[in-house]
Amino acid sequence: MARKRIHAIVHGQVQGVFFRDYTQRQAEMLGLDGWVRNLPDGTVETVFEGEARQVDAMCTWLEQGSPMSRVTRVVCQEEPVSGRESGFTIRF
Repeated sequence: MARKRIHAIVHGQVQGVFFRDYTQRQAEMLGLDGWVRNLPDGTVETVFEGEARQVDAMCTWLEQGSPMSRVTRVVCQEEPVSGRESGFTIRF
């Protein structure tokens, strides 16, 4: 199966609403590898890779976000698959 890697920036009310935790849970449920972190400008950055269909599902999920978040925009950019990630972590 084809693999895919996405680097995404999520805008809106996405910090302080358990967005990283929910992102990690969703990525693990989809079997994706990667990471998520808060950025100083109030956005959330995430990188994830795996089966293309699952990666696309994660991009769609990011548009909804965690129950308490309010996502206004998601910028997903495809990158070359690295294979360096193992599991999905929250970075601080």
